[in-house]
Amino acid sequence: MAKSQQTFNKSENEKKRLKKREDKRKKMEARRAAAKENGKKGIEFAYVDHNGQLTDTPPDPSLKVDVELENISISVPKSEAVEFDPIRNGKVSFFDSSKGFGFIIDSENQEKYFTHVSGIIDEISENDHVTFELEKGMRGMNAVKVTLKV
Repeated sequence: MAKSQQTFNKSENEKKRLKKREDKRKKMEARRAAAKENGKKGIEFAYVDHNGQLTDTPPDPSLKVDVELENISISVPKSEAVEFDPIRNGKVSFFDSSKGFGFIIDSENQEKYFTHVSGIIDEISENDHVTFELEKGMRGMNAVKVTLKV
């Protein structure tokens, strides 16, 4: 005679699983019975009125607003391009020729811009009045195409 393949541990786990399923079914039936006693039929609805507020009553159809499909925009509004002169004027506040970099102060907005020897066309030194263009660099805007102002 062959021995049963079902071990004690397997049969105990099966009993626990069946008991858990039965308990879950009983809880669900108890919730349904309680809901019937309270007069609730199921899920309650929340409505949004014409002001965008949540309410428990349906909105008044006479206050409904029709919206044209063309009037709905999903993107960021396009900004108008602002034209400005790319050539700016400024004064060299610091320049180290041995290291090859310096700073230029813009005469319009008093901003300080970094410049490197690779972006300098004429020979410059401190307190020179220069013209330059701006270019986005690693740490902000850099002054490039730096020339002495005539």
